[in-house]
Amino acid sequence: MCRSYAFVNQKGGVGKTTSAINIGAYMAEAGKKVLLVDFDSQANLSSGVGITNFVGNANGVGGRKASKPGVYELISGLVPLEAVIRPAPVNGLSVIPSDSDLSGAAVELIEQDKRDFFLKDALEQAHDHFDYILIDCPPSLGVLTLNGIIASDAVLIPMQCEYFAMEGLTHLLETIRIVQKKLNPHLEVGGIFFTMYDPRTRLAQQVVKEISAYFTSKVFSTIIPRNVRLSEAPSHGIPISQYDPVCSGARAYKSLTEEVLNRGS
Repeated sequence: MCRSYAFVNQKGGVGKTTSAINIGAYMAEAGKKVLLVDFDSQANLSSGVGITNFVGNANGVGGRKASKPGVYELISGLVPLEAVIRPAPVNGLSVIPSDSDLSGAAVELIEQDKRDFFLKDALEQAHDHFDYILIDCPPSLGVLTLNGIIASDAVLIPMQCEYFAMEGLTHLLETIRIVQKKLNPHLEVGGIFFTMYDPRTRLAQQVVKEISAYFTSKVFSTIIPRNVRLSEAPSHGIPISQYDPVCSGARAYKSLTEEVLNRGS
């Protein structure tokens, strides 16, 4: 049975995309068939696995939209699911890419009937072909993120160890409760995990301690450290398991993936 996860945090720069890529890669290396869905118009997940929907220079400057469709065309009903799924650099890992066209979807969806269910409906057939679907949502709590949450069985929440972490988490969990009550009664909080952790700072230690004490079983044991190699891997279009499998970041994501698989089984 396929299980789908949305990676959600309304704050940017918390390691959401990095986590989706690397957890997906380690799931695939564990023998699972995994589909990554880039549901952010910044398309960082797409480039992080070596896919871009633009042709031109390395930054897309002066480029034009490539002919291959992505997630925008999928939720708009312009193409079928099989037209947007592409192979990623790990056996068993596939991706539905994104590009800047998706930024217009938020405006277009606002006045549509069932505007919060477009992604769920578009991914319905994928459940027959994959063990896991991982959706990388944009850093907001707008209509696109709601689509991602509603299309999922559970939400995974990456958190950076900083001062406003608890406040942001409270807002996010309230949104999840509203979705559970009104739109997706089967939705679960799949877990909370910490990213970019620096054990040398007292604040990081305090944030981990407070949130772990408050949410207890919802917090994963594995903590992702601040690691330069994790930051470098996306520029090469490959996950950390292929870029530097022995670095501390790689070991942490492998451990976290094992926790996710065990918790979701």
